[in-house]
Amino acid sequence: MAQTLKDKITELFSHHKIGTLATIRDNKPYSRFMMFDHDDLTLYTATNEHAHKAEDIAENPHVHILLGCDRDSDHEHYVEIEAEATVEESPELKAKFWKEELKHWIASPDDPEYLLLKLTPKTILYYSKPGSEPQEL
Repeated sequence: MAQTLKDKITELFSHHKIGTLATIRDNKPYSRFMMFDHDDLTLYTATNEHAHKAEDIAENPHVHILLGCDRDSDHEHYVEIEAEATVEESPELKAKFWKEELKHWIASPDDPEYLLLKLTPKTILYYSKPGSEPQEL
């Protein structure tokens, strides 16, 4: 059975956990690498409440995300995502998406400085490989 576009995108989300998150600061784009998790097509990423990206998102919640394209494997597909960022307050979701790799920035799922960003896609462009025409979801 052929995979739907949504299936291809959620599979990509499952395999590619590190990508870039771009925000706007002083009317200029600012990108950084982030670790991403997902629930269906919604992405989540953790940050410290004192990080610049938290300030950027408070000023302008529109973000851009790049995920995928591992040329050292068979995973050349990638996505470009326009999303709206909000702070997720749910203790259950914060616990679900916290992991040991975050200890450098966030001590525990109960850390009062832990912000879980919920990234709700507005547009997702899926590229099956570099140079291919995108499919839009």
